[in-house]
Amino acid sequence: MLLLFLTFIASLALLLISARLFTGAAERIGLALGLSSFMVGVIIVGVGTSLPELVSGLVSVSQGVSEIVSGNVLGANVSNLLLILGVSTVFSVLRPVYLGEAYIAIDLHFLVGSAFVLGVVMFDGVVGRVEGLCLLAVYGVYVAYLLKEGGSGQKSETRPPIAGRDLLMVGLCAVGIYFGADWTVSSLQGLASGLGVPTAIVAVTILALGTTLPELVVSITAARQGKASLAVGNILGSCVFNALVVVGAGAVYGGVKAPPELTGFALPFVVGSALLFYLLVQDRRISSWEGMLFLLMYVLFVLEVSGLA
Repeated sequence: MLLLFLTFIASLALLLISARLFTGAAERIGLALGLSSFMVGVIIVGVGTSLPELVSGLVSVSQGVSEIVSGNVLGANVSNLLLILGVSTVFSVLRPVYLGEAYIAIDLHFLVGSAFVLGVVMFDGVVGRVEGLCLLAVYGVYVAYLLKEGGSGQKSETRPPIAGRDLLMVGLCAVGIYFGADWTVSSLQGLASGLGVPTAIVAVTILALGTTLPELVVSITAARQGKASLAVGNILGSCVFNALVVVGAGAVYGGVKAPPELTGFALPFVVGSALLFYLLVQDRRISSWEGMLFLLMYVLFVLEVSGLA
């Protein structure tokens, strides 16, 4: 069991580090190709920060354990909304955290919409290919709206040459992402079997927390620097990507299962959390008291899904 846990930690670290390096290199290549900074941020950086969830989801579908996809997405979105945003608010030196107009007009509405759509397609326990295509189409609308509102027609003024090391980095990191995801899924199955709990439960707790740890560290750092509001947009965008693209791609690839242990509590909890967050931030701020409420809700979620409550 110890060996399996160490293998899980090592493979997850390989997956996360490879995704971070891949995103950085891809961002520089995008700027060198003349893409606008906004487009690079929305498409390359936005996708890159969720690569661990996406690739591990596709690998789990190929290995016949697609419940890892649903567990990881639900757990990651709860971690993003409640744990990371809660910690960011509590640790913020400028209290409360104020949200800009863009968050209210774009991200919040798509956050609630993506959570609702995810609840609809997962409710019967299976997300099929047609439903997956619908999820991807909704995300396409989201990206198109972001690019339109963000003035994507403006190109980057500085176009540095494409560095050969960035191309090499992208290739090497792609290999690292694949093997990291493959080993993470395999070790996760072993852990679930050894602990005697469903794989989906391990995915919604341990795997989801592991894949969101980098965002947690970044958010704490930003909060201490008085820049917690900068992390909010990335977190909300990550939730939308997880709900629509990670589940949608997995469903198109081979179908995604959502077992009763997820649809009975975790799924309505995610939808309810998104709606609660939407209602609480209508005043365009997140107070420290609301942040503490988010943290308490996250603790409740973990205790409930793990059977400790």
